[in-house]
Amino acid sequence: MNGVDLLILNFEEVRRRSIKIWNAIPTERLRWKPDSNALSFIEMIEHVLAAEYFYLQIIQNRGSIPDPIRPYKDMDFSNVKELLAFSEPYREQFIVYIRSLTAEELFEIKIDRTDLYQLGHTGYVRSLGDMLLRYGYHEAVHAGQILDYMRTINIPRPDIWD
Repeated sequence: MNGVDLLILNFEEVRRRSIKIWNAIPTERLRWKPDSNALSFIEMIEHVLAAEYFYLQIIQNRGSIPDPIRPYKDMDFSNVKELLAFSEPYREQFIVYIRSLTAEELFEIKIDRTDLYQLGHTGYVRSLGDMLLRYGYHEAVHAGQILDYMRTINIPRPDIWD
C-alpha cells in the first residue's frame, strides 16, 4: 500500500465514522448549538463538507484562491441525507483527484498559503501530502466537536470504534 492508498483509506474511514455520527443526530436537533457564536450541528456538517471542496480547489491551485467556488453558499439543508446527497459529486471529485496522484507528488508538490500571513494568520508552505492529512484531521476534529455537542444535550452517541 502506498501513500495515496493510505490517504484514501484514511479519508474513507474518517467519513464513514463522521456519517455514523451525523446520522445519529435527531433531525429536530440539527439546528441546536451551544451558544450564539457557535455552529449548529447542521452548520458544522456543512462546514466539513464545504471545506473538502475548498481544500480541493486549494490543492489544485497549489495555494490559496482569491475567489473560491462556494457551492454550499446560501443553501439551507433540512436534514443530513439531503446534505450528503448534495455533497456527493464534490466528494467524488476530491477522491478522484487524490487517486490521480503519485506517491512522489505527495512530497514534491508544494501548497503555498503564505498569503494567509497578510490576513493575520500563520502562513505556510506545505507538501501536498501534509495538506491532505490536515484535511482528514479537520474533519476528525469536527467529528469530536459534534460528539461533544451530543453529550452536552444528552443525545445517544454512536459507537464509532468498530
